[in-house]
Amino acid sequence: MGRIEGMAYEVIVVGAGVIGVSVAYHLSALGQKGVLVLERAESLGAGSTGKATGGFRCQFTTEINVRLSMLSREKLLRFPEEIGVDSGYRPYGYLFCATTEAQMGLLRQALAVQHAAGVHAAREVAVDEIRQINPALRTDDLVGGTFCDWDGFTRPMQILEGYWRASQRLGVEYRFGVPSVRLWREGERIRGVEVGSERIEAGAVVNACGAWAAELARTANLRLPVTPVKRQVAQTYPFDKLPETMPMSIDVSDGFHLRVRDGRVLLLYPHGLKEEHTLEPTLETEWLEIVHQRACQRVPCLAEARIDPHTSWAGLYEMSPDRHAIVGEAPECRGLYLVNGSSGHGVMHAPALGEIVARLILGLPLPVDITPLRPTRFAENALNPETGVL
Repeated sequence: MGRIEGMAYEVIVVGAGVIGVSVAYHLSALGQKGVLVLERAESLGAGSTGKATGGFRCQFTTEINVRLSMLSREKLLRFPEEIGVDSGYRPYGYLFCATTEAQMGLLRQALAVQHAAGVHAAREVAVDEIRQINPALRTDDLVGGTFCDWDGFTRPMQILEGYWRASQRLGVEYRFGVPSVRLWREGERIRGVEVGSERIEAGAVVNACGAWAAELARTANLRLPVTPVKRQVAQTYPFDKLPETMPMSIDVSDGFHLRVRDGRVLLLYPHGLKEEHTLEPTLETEWLEIVHQRACQRVPCLAEARIDPHTSWAGLYEMSPDRHAIVGEAPECRGLYLVNGSSGHGVMHAPALGEIVARLILGLPLPVDITPLRPTRFAENALNPETGVL
């Protein structure tokens, strides 16, 4: 599109989660003036970003997701210098554990993709090394795994607040508590947004609404294949038998995984939910017992831990059909830019996606070929499923 000039707001970003705020920051850092961000919540981080567990990994199964992670990692390493705060990036690793040779074969296929993209830190590990990397795991039923010490953890709210403050210093305007944003469409172009009776014109609008992205798209009669999916996190009371430096440890057989944060263990398990598709996720207390039992099977010492129901929580993934982000200008509606459907890896890819979308809007060269993320791929039946979603 090129640099936009001549309107009260040149770019409006709808959604002040970590992806939307990253887009706003990168636009302003690239020299774009007149950027407005609208957020339905009353405060920063009230949506999915504030409920994210902060995992970061390069161990994906498709090249595009690996490259997005690599770009994000580069930006996280520069975050203190560029943004002025610590992103919380700690490369303690991700440890994927296989219980069958078939699962091990899939991990090796993913390793080949990762190595081809340049993630040379990812490697296959035998059961003996798994015991060394995480001695707390039960390993008698494992056949092997993979490990990457570029992977690890971030602090989602520190990333969000860092981009927010940096973008404000560069002139980005924010409005919170704006619940009823509609897209203002004329023909095959977006003119701006409608907020109640107010129309706000802009040269470009960015849909960064996360799990609510399809709702916003419908206000312009657009179908966006993004589905909200509930995920829950069980958090223990303070527990000192697992170290903070323990890698994210994943059982490939069913997706159970865990990490330690601030002296508590976070347990995640994408099974056993009564309600999965909802925009108002509530914690299912019966599930806490299910995930605790599952955790004790893989990490026996957790039998001594107790789940804290008051600090456990439920949140949302924004899932696309092939579990990849949808990035680019909407084909049916010029001026509307999509950055949706990250499918559970939005926080880790937010630094990369923010730069990419900002450059798309400004007509600048992109750091990554995002052809696999194009919005038209669904109509073209050109899906490339990411199978490594946790």
